[in-house]
Amino acid sequence: MADRGTPAWLRTQNDRNALRLLLNHGPLSRTQLGELSGLSKPTAGAMLQRLEQAGLVAPVGAITDARGPNATTYGVRSDALVGVAVSVLDDRLEAVAVDATDAVHPMAEVFTASLHRAPVDDVEAAVRAACSAAGLAEDTVRVVAVGVQAAINAEADELAFTDTLPGWPATGAARIIADGTGRDVILDNDVNLATIAERGASGENDFVYLWLGTGLGAGIDIAGRVQRGTSGSAGEIGYLEVPRSAASLDPEAHDFTDLLGGPAIARLLGAPTLAEALRLLPGNEPALEAIAARVALLSAVLEAVLDPGRLVLGGPTGLAGGDRLAELVAERLGADRVRVRTGRSSERPVLQGARALLVSRLRQRLEARIEEDA
Repeated sequence: MADRGTPAWLRTQNDRNALRLLLNHGPLSRTQLGELSGLSKPTAGAMLQRLEQAGLVAPVGAITDARGPNATTYGVRSDALVGVAVSVLDDRLEAVAVDATDAVHPMAEVFTASLHRAPVDDVEAAVRAACSAAGLAEDTVRVVAVGVQAAINAEADELAFTDTLPGWPATGAARIIADGTGRDVILDNDVNLATIAERGASGENDFVYLWLGTGLGAGIDIAGRVQRGTSGSAGEIGYLEVPRSAASLDPEAHDFTDLLGGPAIARLLGAPTLAEALRLLPGNEPALEAIAARVALLSAVLEAVLDPGRLVLGGPTGLAGGDRLAELVAERLGADRVRVRTGRSSERPVLQGARALLVSRLRQRLEARIEEDA
């Protein structure tokens, strides 16, 4: 790395700034890059030339200039570095290719019933499917971000509560994936990733994202950072014992998963599965009232411990209940205590959160290439 203040150091800083401008604004001509960077047109041209020689940008088109010839525009190469975001669900893998430009690629699904389940097998199947859907070569994938339904101690590389991860070991899963695929690995809890997606979609910080689905979880955002706890188990609320007041709602419930998890919601609506129950939920006021009472009981516990500014209802049940469920929960909690709303991120927030992490990681690696070439 060049010494600070030297011409080589200054060129590196200019090139990094140029790369960021191209990532944030899309394709630019020399003139446009010069205007945005505050540098001269020749300097902007030199930056683009160095970035092109490094394999980071390429000509992508031209713009018409009434005062002269068409100007070539340059964009960041979407194939310079590629990642794959993966969400490991009960019965399938969802995967999507990601590049530093944050371009939208098709999502792929891999149903796991016929797969040999293991960390490397799952991730490789997801990478193959995502690359096939996006028309990308698998060898361009340098990093994967994987969301799993488990508590993750990243420092110790340990997983807990791995009921939905057959074949995955309690220790060493991230290392096994990295060694077996030759790729960098980001392994994170699914609800934490959904919380990251919610922050990006809403632009808000300081909230608790309550995942309501087959299982339960809470993502805790404080000042724009997800709180994972010492061993990665922050937010594992499904195993909390219910208070005695829950007996009036379900005398058989021992923990909050018994009270509010997928099987409980299915029973409330007289449906064989959670998916079928959620199709019956919109507009079903008695069912919404019953679920709101249970959510409010859990939310009161979270409020007492975390004192969040807002509570966001997500996961399949939260989204199916929609704004009406949020209204009913808010009424029970009291509007002056905490604001309650439905999640604003996509219908696949785990995948969206993994994408956000990957875009950031890929951009960091592109900038690192500039320093390596300096």
